[in-house]
Amino acid sequence: MISSLISEKLGVNCCVLMGANIANEIAVEKFSEATVGYREDKEVADRWVKLFGTPYFQVSAVQDVEGVELCGTLKNVVAIGAGLVDGLEMGNNTKAAIMRIGLREMRAFSKLMFPSVKDSTFFESCGIADVITTCLGGRNRRVSEAFARNGGKRSLDELEAELLQGQKLQGVSTAREVYEVLSHRGWQELFPLFTTVHKICIGLLPSSAIVEYSEHTPNFSLVEGSAEYY
Repeated sequence: MISSLISEKLGVNCCVLMGANIANEIAVEKFSEATVGYREDKEVADRWVKLFGTPYFQVSAVQDVEGVELCGTLKNVVAIGAGLVDGLEMGNNTKAAIMRIGLREMRAFSKLMFPSVKDSTFFESCGIADVITTCLGGRNRRVSEAFARNGGKRSLDELEAELLQGQKLQGVSTAREVYEVLSHRGWQELFPLFTTVHKICIGLLPSSAIVEYSEHTPNFSLVEGSAEYY
């Protein structure tokens, strides 16, 4: 994790800040929330809460750095799936299903990688709330929607440059990195949504495959000693 690398290389206590907060809305002081993840020192976390907190930006602290940090990155993969659904005009029911399945895979992946991750973290702003706001209005959703509408004929890189004007997608690179972990550990079948999103991004599957994988029900039973994660 980046927070671990910072702590190791710089010898400092590193907390993380993630949440359901699209930047342009914060800039005009619309009400938003965020989550600070800390390791052991609650006093340090409380300082960050006070520093970032405003009447329109409510910050809370949880003792779960890995959980908060993973939520902040994995939600971008889910948002790509939600954007594909929008681009194919599959409707709100399908989009809700992708968001739910995505949150389930986020939780399972996080807990398999870091058993210390807490279930409660996924109910904080960094968890389900960030999934919702990113799947409704984030840049990953927007670009993947355009990708699906164009039938995959225009690359994600091309659409990123056109639509984001300098901002970058996180979901495509995160999906690739997650897939590398899944491949290395033989977990692809456990995470059909994450696997499918990556394969769509690199052109191995059509956008419509975002729902076709659901015919194969994942089984989160014991994997390297972990508990079930339904």
